[in-house]
Amino acid sequence: MTAYLILHGWQNHRPKDHWQHWLADRLAGIGHQVVYPQLPDPDDPEPEVWLEELGRHLGELDAGAERVVVAHSLSAVLWLHAVARGMPGLDAVDRVLLVAPPSGAVLARHPEVARFAPPPLEFTLPGPTRLVAGDDDPYCEEGADTVYGAPLALPTDILPGAAHLDLDAGYGPWPAVLGWCLDPTTPLMARPE
Repeated sequence: MTAYLILHGWQNHRPKDHWQHWLADRLAGIGHQVVYPQLPDPDDPEPEVWLEELGRHLGELDAGAERVVVAHSLSAVLWLHAVARGMPGLDAVDRVLLVAPPSGAVLARHPEVARFAPPPLEFTLPGPTRLVAGDDDPYCEEGADTVYGAPLALPTDILPGAAHLDLDAGYGPWPAVLGWCLDPTTPLMARPE
């Protein structure tokens, strides 16, 4: 068994059609532990509250299992804040997937999430981390590889036409992310048309 923590982004109320909900259902259905919480105030989140929630939910993961975090959008940046602060327990996570993190320039344009502006990327990630993003993500206009992948020396998958990898971009079922969760050597590809 593997223990998964799936974290959503800004304004995400965990709709059943979103790939994260689909992923949580699939992983739980084959016997894995899945923690997929609704984070507080997703429309107007507080970074300190979300960091507390991150710590609490990490603590819910089975200590004897492989632990995997899948963080989308604002929660991907939340993960970077946790690492920059040296949050306890992060080194117990075996691998992390950061999906479509927004850039600081975009976050700054939205008062509700401006406080989540990324920390200086002057740290070492505690374990294997992978980045996946669309090549046309409106929430990271500079390109995720430029903003996050290169500075953090992350293995990065840039998917053509995938936008923000959300429901608006057609990301309900996404077989490649399930494949990566089960085997981290699986390529992260765009959803089938």
